[in-house]
Amino acid sequence: MLQKLDGTNLRMAARDYFRRSRRWVALEILLVLAAVAFMAALYFGTRSGPDPSVRVEEVTRGDIERTVTALATIKPKTYVDVGTQVSGQLRKLHVDIGQVVEKGRLLAEIDPIVYQSKVLANQAQIENLKAQLAQARAQLVLDKARNERAQRLFSTNAVSKDAAEAAAATVKIDEAKIDSFEAQIKQTEATLEGDVANLGYTKIYAPMTGTVVSQSAYEGQTLNANQTAPIIVRIAELDTMQVWAQVAEADIPKVQPGMPIYFTTLGMSEQRFNAVVNQIYPTPDVLNDVVLYNVLIDVPNKDRLLMTSMTAQVFFVLGSAKDVVLVPMAALRPATRGESGTYIARVVTDDGIVTRRAKIGLSNRQFAEVLSGLVVGDKVVVGDKESAPARSQQPLGFRKF
Repeated sequence: MLQKLDGTNLRMAARDYFRRSRRWVALEILLVLAAVAFMAALYFGTRSGPDPSVRVEEVTRGDIERTVTALATIKPKTYVDVGTQVSGQLRKLHVDIGQVVEKGRLLAEIDPIVYQSKVLANQAQIENLKAQLAQARAQLVLDKARNERAQRLFSTNAVSKDAAEAAAATVKIDEAKIDSFEAQIKQTEATLEGDVANLGYTKIYAPMTGTVVSQSAYEGQTLNANQTAPIIVRIAELDTMQVWAQVAEADIPKVQPGMPIYFTTLGMSEQRFNAVVNQIYPTPDVLNDVVLYNVLIDVPNKDRLLMTSMTAQVFFVLGSAKDVVLVPMAALRPATRGESGTYIARVVTDDGIVTRRAKIGLSNRQFAEVLSGLVVGDKVVVGDKESAPARSQQPLGFRKF
C-alpha cells in the first residue's frame, strides 16, 4: 500500500537529496585537487633532479697517467751458454741447477783418454824427429869433412871431378834432410799444441760468476762437437734482469730511451717495478703480420723476485698529473668548432641538462684532466641507461691513447 506524501514530507526529502549531492560534489573536487597536486609534484620533482633515463657520474679530483702498454718477457741481462769444444762422453758434472758459481770454477769433465793418447803420440813423434835430426846433423859434419878432402884431392887431380861433385852434393842433401826434420818437428809441435788444448777443453770451467739456471746435458751422455757446440749448462747473472717488451708499430714512435716505465708480473700484479727504457731495437719481429718492436729495460733484482721467462705488463708513462680535476671520458664529445682540446659535456643542473665547453689536458682511456669549464662535484651525463651495455667507454671521435 503506497503511503501518501504530504507537503512536509516532500520538503524533508528534498533537503536530504541536496545534502547528499553536495557531499558527492565536495568529494569529486577533493579528488581532482589531489590529482593536480600529484602531477605538479611529479613535474617539478623531475625538473629538479636528473633525468632517470640517463647515467651520470661526478667530476672528481685525483691523479691521471697517460700510458702505452705492452706485454713483455723477463730475461737475465747477462748470461752465457757453457758448452764443450771437444767431443766425448760427459764423465762428471760438478754443479747443480740453482747453484752459484765463481768464475774459473770447474763445471764438468769430458772423458780425456782419446786426447791424452794423441798428446802422448805427438810427443813421441817429436822425440823421434829430434833423434833423426841429430843423426842428420852428425852425418852432415862427416859429409862436410869428406867434401873438403875431396875438393883438395880434386885440386891436385888426385880424384876425378865426379867424385868431388858427389861429395859436394852429399853435403847439400844432408842440409836438406836437416831442414826437413826441423819442419816436421815444428808441424808436430803445432799439432801437439792443438792436442794439448783439446785435452784442456775436456775440463770445462765457468767463464763468469753467476747462477746455474739450466742444464742441457747429463753425466754419461756423449757430446758431439763436430757440427755445433753442445750446451751443458747456462750461467746467468741474476742481480740485473732485462725486460723485453714488444711494442706495436703504432705506439713505438711515442717510446724513447730514458722514458720512465713501470710494470707488473702475472704472479705479483699488485707490486710495481719502476725503471727506464734502455734500448729500442730498430729491427722488428713480425708475428702473424703484426709488427712488434723490442724495447729493452734493465731492472735491479737484488731480492730475486724476478725470474727468467716471467710474463710482465709494461706501462710506458707518456705523461702524468697529480691532484687534478678529472672527468670521465665517456662524458666528452669533440667540439665541432673551437680550439684543439675543447670538448662538449652535458651537465645535470637544477634547471635540467645543459651543455658546457670544457678545456681538456692530459687524458687516457677512462679519464681526462679538466683545465677549465667543469668543477669538482658537477654531474655529467655519460650515457643512456638503455644503451649502457652496448656503449663504449671511449667517446666517438676521440683519439685512443
